[in-house]
Parts: sequence; structure tokens; C-alpha cells
Amino acid sequence: MFHYVIESDTGKKREINEDRVAVLKRPEGLLLVLVADGMGGHNAGDVASEMTVSSLGTLFLEEQPEAFSSIETKKEWLSYHVQNINRKVYEYAGNNPGCEGMGTTLIAALIDNADCVMCHIGDSRAYVIDGGVEQLTRDHSYVNVLVDNGEISEEEAEDHPKKNWIVKALGTEPGIEGEFLHFKLTPPLYLLVCSDGLSNKVTKDDLATIVCSSMPLSQKGEELVKLANHLGGEDNISLVLLSSQAEEV
Repeated sequence: MFHYVIESDTGKKREINEDRVAVLKRPEGLLLVLVADGMGGHNAGDVASEMTVSSLGTLFLEEQPEAFSSIETKKEWLSYHVQNINRKVYEYAGNNPGCEGMGTTLIAALIDNADCVMCHIGDSRAYVIDGGVEQLTRDHSYVNVLVDNGEISEEEAEDHPKKNWIVKALGTEPGIEGEFLHFKLTPPLYLLVCSDGLSNKVTKDDLATIVCSSMPLSQKGEELVKLANHLGGEDNISLVLLSSQAEEV
């Protein structure tokens, strides 16, 4: 059983919060964790992220249990609905002035006991923290294309001026394929899913220090946001922190 805390903060520089975050639970215990970081248009990123999170959340709660009976059916469910929502966001952007070019990152994670199936689009991130910090997702970014082509190193990518240029986002093209991950969440550990407003500011060492501290889970979420704001807070900051420990929330 996972305990969790949700945090979403506008940050210190932005006027509105274009991130959307949710955790939903079905009667049989299956969890859906959603983090979407909206972008584009005239502050229409919040429209894209809201459409994505609310649509997926509703579909998840209304779905028949058979859709989540295996790893493959979970992947099929996520893939089918992410593609449909992508098309709806794309069409909405084309039909509504001010929403042109809007889109959103997405991490959607189905957690069934210790089993996790995740769909990833963009540069929001997922980490497993169990003393050390392992980044599970790989940013769909311009600098990672350069790394893959051998043009720059991983270290150079971290400080590259175009680090935040993403090459894949939900809703910006008529069709999209998410990247899928399947992994075991073997206790004791934490799963952190966050927007780049957190991951761009807080180092892995700081993540480990805060998350593995003796603070209550809710305070750990607050401290992560507080640190990102202290280090500049230029972007919206959102996270879901899940713990397999029986700790005070």
C-alpha cells in the first residue's frame, strides 16, 4: 500500500499554474498517478494539461476492471486513451484562437501493488528513491537528441542553454506515441513524479536528503517545493511523492 502527497505551486515568477496533478484510486486499489506540465498558446498550457488530466482521470474511474487485468492490457489502455486525448487537444488548439500551439507533458503511471506501468511524454520526470536516486524517465528533449547523436556529453546537456526545448509533447501534433516503462516498486522506496519546475532546480543529492529524512511525508513534499522556490522558482513546481513505508502522512 502506498501513501502519497501531492504538491503544486505556481512558483515565484509565473502568474498562473499550468501544471495539473492528480492521484486517483479505483475500488480494487489500482492507482493512477498523473503529472502534466502545460505549455504554449497565450497561457493555454493550463487548458491542455487540464483536458489531459481530467479526461484520463474520468476514463480511469469509469473503466471496467478487465482493462487492467495484465501488463499488456494496462499498456493498451494507456496507449489508446493517450492517443485519443492527444487528438482532442490538438483539434481544440486548432479551433480556438489563443490556444494555437498548446500542449502538455504527461506522466501517467498505473500502480498495482508493487507493479507499475508508466506512459511518458516530454520532460516531466519519475524517480525511484531508496537511499540513492534513480531517474526512470528520459527527457524527450533537444539536448538528449544531441547526446544520442554523440554531439554533446550527458554532463554538457545538464547546463545546455536549450536544455528545456522538448521534442515531444501531447497535443502539438495530430498523432503521438508515448514511451512506456514497466518496473517493480519493491519496498522500501519512494516514487517521485514531478514537473521540470522541480527537477531543473533540485539536485539528486537534495532529493535524497529531503525524501529520506525523518520528516512526515507531507512535510517532505512541502520542503521540495520550498527548496525549488528558494533556488529561483522560475517555473510552476508540481509533484507526487509516494511512499511504500507505513509512515505518518
